[in-house]
Amino acid sequence: MVAEVLVTGGAGFVGSHTVLVLLQNGFKVVVLDNLVNAVSEGPKPEALVRVEKLTKKSVEFHEADLSDSKALDDIFSSHNFECVIHFAALKAVGESCQLPLAYYRNNVAGTLSLLEAMKKHKVHRLVFSSSATVYGDPQYLPLDEAHPTGQGCTNPYGRTKFFIEEMLVDLCKAEQQWQVVSLRYFNPVGAHPSGQIGEDPLGIPNNLMPYVSQVAIGKRSELQIFGDDYDTVDGTGVRDYIHIMDLADGHVSALERLLGSDPLQGFNAVNLGTGKGNSVLEVVAAFEKASNKKLKYKIVARRAGDVATSFADPKLAKELLGWTAKKDILDMCKDAWNWQVQNPNGFRSSDKN
Repeated sequence: MVAEVLVTGGAGFVGSHTVLVLLQNGFKVVVLDNLVNAVSEGPKPEALVRVEKLTKKSVEFHEADLSDSKALDDIFSSHNFECVIHFAALKAVGESCQLPLAYYRNNVAGTLSLLEAMKKHKVHRLVFSSSATVYGDPQYLPLDEAHPTGQGCTNPYGRTKFFIEEMLVDLCKAEQQWQVVSLRYFNPVGAHPSGQIGEDPLGIPNNLMPYVSQVAIGKRSELQIFGDDYDTVDGTGVRDYIHIMDLADGHVSALERLLGSDPLQGFNAVNLGTGKGNSVLEVVAAFEKASNKKLKYKIVARRAGDVATSFADPKLAKELLGWTAKKDILDMCKDAWNWQVQNPNGFRSSDKN
C-alpha cells in the first residue's frame, strides 16, 4: 500500500524539493498551496509542473488557504493521509516586522486550522517546518535542541514558529496519539542539480544566496553586506547554510521514522544543519568560484535583529532520523548558479514573458 502524504506549501522552495524526493521514494503526494509565494501560469504551479517532469510522476494539487476549513475538510475527506508535512507559512523576516498581524494570522491561525482538520479526520502524524529562529540570539554554540526557545526571538516570523511549536507541545501532552517531528532548520540554499527547480523569490530577495545569484547574473548591481564588525572570522555574519536537497532528504527521513516500525511518539524537535558556519564573505568567495564571476559588494550598517553567529549541532538528526548533511558550501553555490543561469527569470521562463 502506497502511503499518501499531504504537503502544505508544497509549491514553495523547500516544499517543491521535498515533494520531488517524496515522489522519488515512492510516496503519493497531494499538495495544498495558496500560491502567495509561488508562480503559476496554468492549472498547477510551475515548480510542481517541473517536479512532475523530473520524476515522471504526477502530483495532485489544490489551490487553497489553510484558513478555508471547508476546503481542508473536502481534501481530507477524499484521501487517506498517513501524514502531513506542513510548510505553508509567510517567511520574510523583515516583512514580518512590518506586517505582524498577517504573519500571526497566516502562520499561527493557519496551523491551528490545519491541526483541527487533522484531528477531525484522525490524522495524527505531522512533520512541521520550523526554524532555527526559535532559538533567538544564541546563548551558546553550537545550537542544540536543548537551547532555550522563544527567548529573544528577534522578529515576528521567528515568534510564529515558536508559538506553533508550543501549540504542538501542548497538543502532544493532551492527546497521546499525536506524533510530531518539528524540524528546526537553518539557512536553506542551492537548487536541484538539474537546474530545473530552485529558489524563486518574488520581488527583492530577503536571503543572501538568491541576492548573490542575481548580482552575479547582472539583475542587481551590487550586494549589500550588513556589518563587517561582528566578532567572527572576517567581521561578517556567520550562518549554517544547508543544501536544499539535504534538507528535503531530512523531511523524508522524518516521515519514514514516523511511519516505521519504531515511530517517534509525542513532540520531537530536531535540528537540520551542517554543524558548520560560513561567513557572508566566505559565501561570496565560494559563489565567485562557482560562477567564475567577480561580485561587487559594499559594506553597510548592521541590520537590526541580526546575530553574529548561528550554527547547528546536528547530532540528534543522525541519532533519531539517520540523517546527516552531505553537501558543502561550494556544492550549494554551484547548484544555485546552475539554476540562476538556466532560469534568469525564475519560474517565469523567458519564452513565457
